[in-house]
Amino acid sequence: MIDQNLHSQNLRRWWHWAILATLVFVVLFVPIPAGAAAPTERTFRIEASRFQYSPAILEVNPGDMVTIELVATDVVHGLSIDGYDLETMADPGKTASITFTADRQGSFHFHCTTTCGNIHPFMTGKLEVGRNTLLWRAIALVGLAMFAGAWKGRK
Repeated sequence: MIDQNLHSQNLRRWWHWAILATLVFVVLFVPIPAGAAAPTERTFRIEASRFQYSPAILEVNPGDMVTIELVATDVVHGLSIDGYDLETMADPGKTASITFTADRQGSFHFHCTTTCGNIHPFMTGKLEVGRNTLLWRAIALVGLAMFAGAWKGRK
């Protein structure tokens, strides 16, 4: 009788952990459906001044045709987007532009390519292509870990 109860508890515990492992697998590997937004043309006007871009964060959908108009307000500034092999440079009071298709999903930093002063290395911004699914997956995994900890603690 004791062996049967112990076996039953172990079997139940095994099923609980199997369900938890399945949920972890789903969170990590099942694709999150994209918000079916059709690709569009997006134009951003970025004002570059010592030592910032305004706006510093650009959000687009995968497939969007993106045009960035760079306006230098004080000295010569440049803009290069990591991962896209793009670069442009604008003279003071002038506008330079680059156009590209946002064909890679993720977060890409952009930075000034022309030394514009002593804090020049910190002149950066970010291009967000698509949703930040990594953040939501991490939140779900933390929730599952907390649930597993509470579950194991209750014996």
